[in-house]
Amino acid sequence: MPNYQVGSIVVMKKQHPCGTNEWQITRVGADIKIKCVKCGRSVMLPRIDFNKKVKKVLTY
Repeated sequence: MPNYQVGSIVVMKKQHPCGTNEWQITRVGADIKIKCVKCGRSVMLPRIDFNKKVKKVLTY
């Protein structure tokens, strides 16, 4: 199980409508909040869903 930190950049499996699939983690806990690198949109996901949807971690 990967250990995520605030500020990490992750690549998600599905692309965001703005055209990128890179997100920055802004909050870690039972829920994980991520912000789109390109447009700035924030999304909060339960950790279980986040672990299913993440493809890889670019920076720790």
